[in-house]
Amino acid sequence: QILDHWFESEPLKATLATDAVIGAMASPHTPGSGYVLLHHVMGELEGRRGAWGYVAGGMGALSQAIAQAATARGAHIFAEKAVCHVLLGRDGEAQGVALQDGTEVRSKLVLSNASPQITFLELVPQEHLPKDFVQRIRRVDTCSPVTKINVAVDRLPSFLAVPNARHSQPLPHHQCSIHLNCEGTQLLHQAFTEAAQGHPSSRPMIELCIPSVLDPGLAPPGCHVVSLFTQYTPSVLAGGQPWDEQARNAYADTVFDCIEDYAPGFKASVIGRDILTPPDLERIFGLPGGNIFHGGMSLDQLYFARPAPSYSAYRSPIPGLYLCGSGAHPGGGVMGAAGRNAAQVAIKDFRHL
Repeated sequence: QILDHWFESEPLKATLATDAVIGAMASPHTPGSGYVLLHHVMGELEGRRGAWGYVAGGMGALSQAIAQAATARGAHIFAEKAVCHVLLGRDGEAQGVALQDGTEVRSKLVLSNASPQITFLELVPQEHLPKDFVQRIRRVDTCSPVTKINVAVDRLPSFLAVPNARHSQPLPHHQCSIHLNCEGTQLLHQAFTEAAQGHPSSRPMIELCIPSVLDPGLAPPGCHVVSLFTQYTPSVLAGGQPWDEQARNAYADTVFDCIEDYAPGFKASVIGRDILTPPDLERIFGLPGGNIFHGGMSLDQLYFARPAPSYSAYRSPIPGLYLCGSGAHPGGGVMGAAGRNAAQVAIKDFRHL
């Protein structure tokens, strides 16, 4: 309704609508989807409102930059050290964390940017949490439609709309986010409907980016990496079928066939591909249900209700334990808002310890 009010072009409305459903098991017609669109354009980059950018060196470089800033100020980082549980004192307050190798790290405060489900249902004994709080965390909608496909190609895709020049130098559109299968909002709605019934979309929504065009160090000369953010794929397939290798490759082939329609020769350029379905995203990255936001960005799970009513200000029922990840207010996205806000609350509390 919002897009219909402001725009007439159906391809334009559908392309904008992709940001209203990105990461959400929802249709552009789902009430509240307009907020997800707002969430993706509310910020700014270098003074440009609504702008997004690539991280030089890949997304891992952002984590490294944060790590370097922390260590420069005295922080100690334990990589590849899984946390087993939060250590609690006699009065139920957080006193540090225990690692799976038996190491105990003692502290007055603990901040977790793991999901609310992992933080409160796996790392904290349930008897120390209010029952209604536990029930709320268990009921958080984590349904995810996202399958991420990372692709290595030996040449730039050449799109029928704007074919590559003979020298195959990157053109302006290669430096942008390219949205495919978005000619109309009805296409997006149909893709959602199929997934809601347990079937991967036959014509999935595809957001295609080629970060190596702007950051050549990501690939050898002449080659590129292509990032495909696709949906809709259900976490659980119809009939309880597993997301095995055959199912993964069948869906990826569907995605590649769609890209081939827009950019003939794309499939022949593929050197390798990495397919991450919702169960893969949960297993590898700890994303509940594969949800990139740690929980749906629906109106009933935002603001004062994220992650639960009365606990949206980063403090948890466990004194000294704070939630600072995507499952906290204001939600997901590479913006650091939840972490910054949680840190300010923790610092304020620390001064009174």
